[in-house]
Amino acid sequence: MSNTLLIYSTTDGHTKKISLKMQAVIEQQGHTVTLLPVEEVTTDTLASHDAIVIGASIRYGKHQKVVSHFIEQHKAQLESKPSAFYTVNLVARKPEKCQPDTNPYIIKFLTQLEWKPSLQGVFAGKLNYQQYGPIDRNMIRFIMWMTKGPTDPKTNMEFTDWTSVDQFALAVCDMK
Repeated sequence: MSNTLLIYSTTDGHTKKISLKMQAVIEQQGHTVTLLPVEEVTTDTLASHDAIVIGASIRYGKHQKVVSHFIEQHKAQLESKPSAFYTVNLVARKPEKCQPDTNPYIIKFLTQLEWKPSLQGVFAGKLNYQQYGPIDRNMIRFIMWMTKGPTDPKTNMEFTDWTSVDQFALAVCDMK
């Protein structure tokens, strides 16, 4: 059984929720999992695990800079062992944008980093207008209006396909 490092970067907490679900699935398969926010991962932590999974959320079309900096800094270690990357974004709520080869954010991100993890995933996130401050709420409502998504300021909707999350976590167990 492998020792998997599950790293996450989250804006509003949903990527952490997805990571926790993956951790449970991977551990049910008999693997050991360490779950950490990207800011707490060290070179030694990376070296002490057999497989590495990174999950990152999108806000305004971009992953947090800490994620790209982390991947750039540790690219050699990430490429030396089985690795996976998944993105969480609201564009993935659309069936035609929920796969690694059709989601513009993961394509652009991995191309810019010139990194090709063993496994890639895309999951739709959560939309909770009441959780956002006034500027974010209005900006996101405008983006949703442009992309024909929900704009009601009372919307609190999770778009995540949890079956896909389970399948991704099982695929992580099979990475070699």
